[in-house]
Amino acid sequence: MVGVILTEVGSASRETVANALSAKITDSLSLFLSSEQVRQVDLSFYVFPEDWDKEGVRDPKAHPNLAPVRDPKKVSLFVKRCIDILGSSLALIVGSPAFVAIAIAIKLNSKGPVLFRQQRVGQYGNRFTFLKFRSMYVSNDPTIHREYVANLIAGAGDPEGKNVYKLTDDPRVTRVGRFLRKTSLDELPQFLNALKGEMSLVGPRPPIPYEVERYEIWHRRRLLDVKPGLTGLWQVTGRSKTKFDDMVRLDLQYARSWSVWLDIKILWRTPRAVLMGDGAY
Repeated sequence: MVGVILTEVGSASRETVANALSAKITDSLSLFLSSEQVRQVDLSFYVFPEDWDKEGVRDPKAHPNLAPVRDPKKVSLFVKRCIDILGSSLALIVGSPAFVAIAIAIKLNSKGPVLFRQQRVGQYGNRFTFLKFRSMYVSNDPTIHREYVANLIAGAGDPEGKNVYKLTDDPRVTRVGRFLRKTSLDELPQFLNALKGEMSLVGPRPPIPYEVERYEIWHRRRLLDVKPGLTGLWQVTGRSKTKFDDMVRLDLQYARSWSVWLDIKILWRTPRAVLMGDGAY
């Protein structure tokens, strides 16, 4: 696809401009392709802003931003909520021995509370108290994470493009905390968030307020369509090794194609992603 910006071109001149562009492109292609190959090249032109007729735009594929987001039926949303309640309740009951063991390990390893509470941004920008098992020392400096998030969103992380969504070798993390993060056991208290309806089992990860301040306009779309979740599409594909923009695209893809069956498939794949430990820090 070749993009050309034309300024001050009236609608009456569009056909003339298209013919001139076609001739120029054909001449350029002739320098590298045979005449037979050039004849096989199909050129299409789209002029923006486009004149809409009564039936809408000429080719909807040229306007991906106009593609409607499928509005899930209330029954499907009700089923999703039931899965959240049942799944969270079961996890809290079955995992209660692990909760106790983790709490003891945290208290023996470092001073401070067992749970880490933090304000996160949920659906429609509503804030809620996000729960995790504490994996860091208390009274740590958040500046290091603020700077990291700013660089990550700006795409200025790893020069090789292997950005990760979590800090590696974070000096604020305790010895027990490293194990909890590696195994994702620090995320277990979020079943309480899901049970309360602040989160879902499946959905985009809830961002920190200072993270949202760095968002581009299109990034904010991930806060609108669905509730945040414990796991999601990008977690089971790349976990923390997914680039930020790619992570947002996967979140938007999830929101656009959401179904109960998709949630079930993501939940099914999550344990393997956790056990593999790829991209977890």
